[in-house]
Amino acid sequence: MPTPAGIEPAHNPGFEAIQRNWDPSLERWCAKILPGEYYVAVEEESITTVLGSCISACIRDKELGIGGMNHFMLPEDTSDGRSSWLDKATGLSTRYGSFAMESLINDLLKRGAKRGRLEVKLFGGGRMLASMTDVGARNITFARHWLAMEGLRISAEDVGSTVPRRVIYTPFSGKVMVKHLRSMESRVIATREQDYLTSFGKKAATDTNEIELF
Repeated sequence: MPTPAGIEPAHNPGFEAIQRNWDPSLERWCAKILPGEYYVAVEEESITTVLGSCISACIRDKELGIGGMNHFMLPEDTSDGRSSWLDKATGLSTRYGSFAMESLINDLLKRGAKRGRLEVKLFGGGRMLASMTDVGARNITFARHWLAMEGLRISAEDVGSTVPRRVIYTPFSGKVMVKHLRSMESRVIATREQDYLTSFGKKAATDTNEIELF
């Protein structure tokens, strides 16, 4: 059973900085992750985030019922045609996206998950403004390609389009709730995403405590 309201479950070691709140609509504790973060749930927690151009992979071991979610965006804009995130010359993008995926999966494996039992669901990658580079499309391409190279099949996804999304994932059951937010919010989200991209090179990729995009 979920931990009762008012009684916060013990922190998963390594995730003490992640904000968790009791969600009365879900009747369970819910962890909120920001860009550059990931979280592995304990007990019957849920995990939530809001995505514009960013991507979240929701991954769990179907038999053990343990899983987590990440939230990332490729830091480099290589849309001018001179290079691709697949090229070694633009390794920062590949390293960052790979780090987000590998960190989550490795943490699950340490807790007893098996690669052959991993269930993967993918969300986000929207195009926030028609006048801007389609960062979301690059993120989707990266995530799909990385998962394929790792032999992991995507069982469900809601990606692309021009809408931001709120995602709530409950690893214990594998249930994902996705709400498409109002399109009028896209410009605000796009501006915040640009601020987030600008922050690369100034802060470590994991230092997101002061940057809440959504």
